[in-house]
Amino acid sequence: MSEPASISLGIAARYASALFDLAKEGGGLKELEADAAALTETLAASEELRAMIASPVVSREDQGKVIAAIGAKLGLSTLTANTLALMADKRRLFVLPQFAAQLTDMIAAEKGEVTAEVTAARALTAAQSKKLAETLKARVGKTVKLKTTVDESLIGGLVVKLGSTMIDTSVKAKLAALQNAMKEVG
Repeated sequence: MSEPASISLGIAARYASALFDLAKEGGGLKELEADAAALTETLAASEELRAMIASPVVSREDQGKVIAAIGAKLGLSTLTANTLALMADKRRLFVLPQFAAQLTDMIAAEKGEVTAEVTAARALTAAQSKKLAETLKARVGKTVKLKTTVDESLIGGLVVKLGSTMIDTSVKAKLAALQNAMKEVG
């Protein structure tokens, strides 16, 4: 990991940890979970917002006004809104995507959940998703949330990333392994 990315992740982790601890103390984890989801969704949907929080040209005051307006529009809790205002005041809004991801991870860990990133050749049906989640739950002993994407280049099968474990049952990977084996022989 590059040094600036590492520094950003550290800053995001400190703010997320402080907010998480305060919300847990005050019994507001459900609100915090909704806030983190709303922030993540808003950041993903708005190129202008991502540009504004990353821009060194936009003043602290302007960043603070924008983030306060967004917080009011999203109906963020007072605790989250105050944290975002502090981050704007300290010019730390550039870590907002990492901050929201850290919060989501901390809340999931508190609830005993893990997220599996699943890449499939075709969209999974509800029954397939449920069966996969149950199979992964039996393997890790925790509730598993699936984050599914479709990549038709896999031809068939799945690629599942769960923590540091990756399970690749795709046809594409099997063909690549076969190709490597044939190169070794010839």
